Amino acid sequence: MQENSAKAKSKKFTIIALIVVFILPVILAKFALENDWFNKGSTNRGILLDPIIDASSILANKSAEPHWKLLYTVPNTCDIACENAVFSISQVRKAVGREMDRVDALFLVTESSDAKAVDNLSVNNFGQVLNLDSKNVNKLFNAVGNNGIFIVDTLGNVVLKYELTLEREQAIMDSRDILADLKKLLKLSRIG
Repeated sequence: MQENSAKAKSKKFTIIALIVVFILPVILAKFALENDWFNKGSTNRGILLDPIIDASSILANKSAEPHWKLLYTVPNTCDIACENAVFSISQVRKAVGREMDRVDALFLVTESSDAKAVDNLSVNNFGQVLNLDSKNVNKLFNAVGNNGIFIVDTLGNVVLKYELTLEREQAIMDSRDILADLKKLLKLSRIG
């Protein structure tokens, strides 16, 4: 008799253990999702623009193949942050290696941009220079501001923004973030 009750207790324990092992994690996962108990992972290192900025009308070049773009607007006075941005863009573009032909460096220049900086861009061939009216640039970047380095996809959508910095070492570290995101995008994209 005792043997039967011991077997019954053992079976009962086994059933309870199976329920706990298989059902409890599902219940906990449901609560975790409903109550935001975890950080939703983000693999991009730049600021993801939401909503994205459609710059296709301004950046459209019908004769050229679609490329990814590193975009920067040359300010009225090119200070240390501006110099760091130009340096970062040129270095990131080179650092993508064999994918370099899929990435363009594009500098937006307005009538009020620093003339010395614009000349430096042209002389050193850091990238393409696109002359635009300052009203168009301000309208385009109205929501996020144009003081940063941007990644533009092959369709002309501005998708990621990177803040500028005054310290050279920090600018180099930020360049690594830009490079990591750009390599990921190039790997995932078959266009450009």
